Amino acid sequence: MSDADEQWGARLKQARLAAGLSQKMLGIEAGIDAFVASTRINRYELGIHKPDLLTVRKLAQVLKVPMAFFYADTDDEIAELLFRYGKADSDLRLQVQTALASLDSYFTP
Repeated sequence: MSDADEQWGARLKQARLAAGLSQKMLGIEAGIDAFVASTRINRYELGIHKPDLLTVRKLAQVLKVPMAFFYADTDDEIAELLFRYGKADSDLRLQVQTALASLDSYFTP
């Protein structure tokens, strides 16, 4: 198991706990059979197994986080921004997008 797999699992656990879901409930809401839901989520969180892209999409939807949050690897600052952006309502997202767009002049030569 690689460090990246462990980090991916830690991000899943962080989002699950923030959502107030048990491993079993997260699995069930993401479409995993109830009989194996808890075990599958546990193995994802431990980094033993990694879900396929479709399952990641479902987990992200249930947890209300962008899929990219799980793949931020060791960049905790980016992961935190993605996590918070995923939790923001549409008005706040628009404000963030507007603020970022106003920075364009800093990045163009």
